[in-house]
Amino acid sequence: MKKVSNSKALKLWSLIFAASLTVASFAGCGSSGNDTSSTASQTSTAASASDEGSKADDTDASKSDDNSEANTETVTIKGITDLTPHSELIEFVIPKLKEQGVNVELVSTAADPTTNEKLANGEIDFNFFQHYPYLNSENEVNGWDLVNAGDIHVEPITAYSDKYATVDEIPDGAVVSIPNDGTNEFRALRILEENGFIELDPSVNDSLSADVKSITNYKKNIQIIEQDSAQIIPTKDDYDFFITNTNKALEAKITSNKLFSESAKNNPYANIIAVRKEDKDSDAIKKLVAALQSDETRKFIEDTYDGAVIPVEK
Repeated sequence: MKKVSNSKALKLWSLIFAASLTVASFAGCGSSGNDTSSTASQTSTAASASDEGSKADDTDASKSDDNSEANTETVTIKGITDLTPHSELIEFVIPKLKEQGVNVELVSTAADPTTNEKLANGEIDFNFFQHYPYLNSENEVNGWDLVNAGDIHVEPITAYSDKYATVDEIPDGAVVSIPNDGTNEFRALRILEENGFIELDPSVNDSLSADVKSITNYKKNIQIIEQDSAQIIPTKDDYDFFITNTNKALEAKITSNKLFSESAKNNPYANIIAVRKEDKDSDAIKKLVAALQSDETRKFIEDTYDGAVIPVEK
């Protein structure tokens, strides 16, 4: 048997050691590569899950929005008003009410003697054309139980003339036309008294109702013609002066001279939202009244009607 020299033995062990290092190196690289691949795979899976979760959140939010919209119910209330300023005030607040889920439908903008009857019968949900003393008299005569849901504005009853510019110019024997319904006739007679034409029986002050028989003294020689308020302006040329509600003057767009008018302060004749008793506290009616009494509506009234319509005092 041959002996291996020390030099050859050293070379052999060097080659074996180098081979071992190479194998170990490859083994190490293989392990590192597997770890990186695993980490990348986990990161990709987590990102995917995050995306799916985000999509699920978006879907849930969308469903929530849909449910929110579905839960917002719009309530429609129907009403009858006079044209000016009543329907104009309703039209002004309609956009605000729509945002609050209330849709207002005006059945008519020409109130007539059947308007309160329609309300009492449930054909409409509110009306807006009258003051409370008139509504109260309608309830008493017809046995209705209609109520005032809120005061909105005053239309001062006013004396006009196409012939004279001041009270001092009105001649002896002048003819004046006034409304013949109980409350507005009282208002007309009251401003005639305040301006020195007549004196009324003091007993009418509490009733807020009067007619020519309530006059105790004519301080000036005038002739008073009582007639339906709707006929006063069409026949105004027949009189030296006439007394009517400012809303009728606005509707007719008359340019007659204003002689004198009632004060809006502590005035019991504020125009009201009238409803059936059971509807007074309904959410829709409360929102309607609040919108009509708002600062925005008050400013609209003051800017639009130049004193012919006055917001109620708060």
